[in-house]
Amino acid sequence: MPIPEKFIQDLVDRSDIVDVVSSYVRLSKRSGANMFGLCPFHSEKTPSFSVSPDKQIYHCFGCGKGGGVISFIMEIENLSYPEAVAFLARRAGMQMPEETDSAEGRKRARMLALNKDAARWFHAQLSEPAGRAAVAYIQKRGISPAMVKNFGLGAAPDAWDSLLNAMLRKSYTENELFDAGLVKRGRQGGFYDAFRNRLMFPVIDVRGNVIGFSGRILGDGEPKYLNSPETLVFNKSRNLFALNLAKKSKSGYIILSEGNIDVVSLHQAGFDSAVASLGTSLTPEQARLISRYTGEVIIAYDGDGAGLKASQRAIGILEKLDIKVRVLRLTGAKDPDEYIKTKGPEAFRKLLEGSENQMDYRLRSIREKYDLTVTEQKSDYLREAVELLAKLPDEVRRQVYAMDLAHELGLPPDVIVNDVERRRKRIVNGAFRETQKQQARPEKLLQPTARELRYDDPASAAAEEGIVRLLYLEPSLIETRNLPPPEDFSAPGLGKIYAILCRRIRAGQSVSTDHLAGELSGDELGLLVSILQKPEILSKSRQSMADYIEKIAERKERRDGATDLLALQSQLKKKKGYEG
Repeated sequence: MPIPEKFIQDLVDRSDIVDVVSSYVRLSKRSGANMFGLCPFHSEKTPSFSVSPDKQIYHCFGCGKGGGVISFIMEIENLSYPEAVAFLARRAGMQMPEETDSAEGRKRARMLALNKDAARWFHAQLSEPAGRAAVAYIQKRGISPAMVKNFGLGAAPDAWDSLLNAMLRKSYTENELFDAGLVKRGRQGGFYDAFRNRLMFPVIDVRGNVIGFSGRILGDGEPKYLNSPETLVFNKSRNLFALNLAKKSKSGYIILSEGNIDVVSLHQAGFDSAVASLGTSLTPEQARLISRYTGEVIIAYDGDGAGLKASQRAIGILEKLDIKVRVLRLTGAKDPDEYIKTKGPEAFRKLLEGSENQMDYRLRSIREKYDLTVTEQKSDYLREAVELLAKLPDEVRRQVYAMDLAHELGLPPDVIVNDVERRRKRIVNGAFRETQKQQARPEKLLQPTARELRYDDPASAAAEEGIVRLLYLEPSLIETRNLPPPEDFSAPGLGKIYAILCRRIRAGQSVSTDHLAGELSGDELGLLVSILQKPEILSKSRQSMADYIEKIAERKERRDGATDLLALQSQLKKKKGYEG
């Protein structure tokens, strides 16, 4: 049974979009009636994320995301439509109507229940003979019973169908296990356990749900770590291992490490703000997730080449979110776990306190590449360092670092400062020219931000957008004669939006973005909001609608005519023996 329209409307009325968005985004800059902030859905330094208190919608002019308060929660919390409604209902102190679950909602709830039962089963194996290898590994790594319990560690037995059979006995189906990534499909049919002979780490989201697993091999074999595949409830690029625990830390910062064992070891030593990405380098989505809980990150990656490269990438992502970044310089150990075991927690704490800010770290990394006693290499170091400093947005910081660089190289400070500022000017002017170039391309401006929704016929799509916009703003225009069928739209995405608007209007239902969020994808909803941002003279709405309909009809006639000519040409070729 769908969620009643009246409940959705009451919920939206009690969930002011500015209040909700402000819980995630710092909104301050006003432009007319709208408020602006840095978009939480993509990395940017200039605010392009707009929230309209009057229209109760948001729209990012950079990435194209848009919608109402429900779709915002869906995007930011990675929730389905029913889950986002329930999330906002709890926030507003409203009781969800009974029997409002959807098929997708039921499937998500079932998958979360399955993951929870699987995590409990894996944990229970530590007390069984099948879990002896995992227990031995836990003891070898010095992981305490308290940490085993806190992280819900478990064991996947060295068998083909142990988990499968255990979950079947709990009335889950093979297909449910497959969809959750817990089993794989065999070549000859049937299913087998995806995780075998591994120490299991449940991946728990910030709401306490078990959404997936990460398994560390026990003994020889590859891959060393195996993570759950993408599922209905698990997206590894949008989640972090142990953030459910780290978000409660009072330290004031997040420690970003590479592996699950490092995280467990850090927590055990008292550093309870440690997290790790899930088998990938830090992603922009993970960085934005971190930014909700802290304004400072200490990168504690391994000290090898891969760790240094990952640190540089993470710095570039985090600094775009106005997060203070420091980098740990590990010496005498390959990773945080080894450092703590050999030198102790207090030594690691002093290491944290002395960690470099990201600019010092990057300058040192550049410096270590060159022999400054060689004139040519000294010049190369200067050129690369100036390039880095020129990218700093803050003028004071640029000048301070430029003077430090001059002192280090024994050069006049004003020479280095001027060199940095000249390079800065070239970077800014180059970015401005590129923006102007992009804006000068009218075909670019006509295209949706999402590539999946690209218009093959921009002229026809402009008229199709007009019909969508008028129907949304003035639903009574549904009575207009000769409204085209959705299949006449040249852009499938617009055709889908149009069909849903027509159906809902004829059924007497609301067409607000909050009601449509359950039927449109995020990209489609963003497209609709971008269409609504374009001007329309409603005093001439009927004439405008007629003009849009006429343009679509003319385009359709030309397309049909071209198709007929091509068909006729093909027939003539066949008759004359050119084809076939």
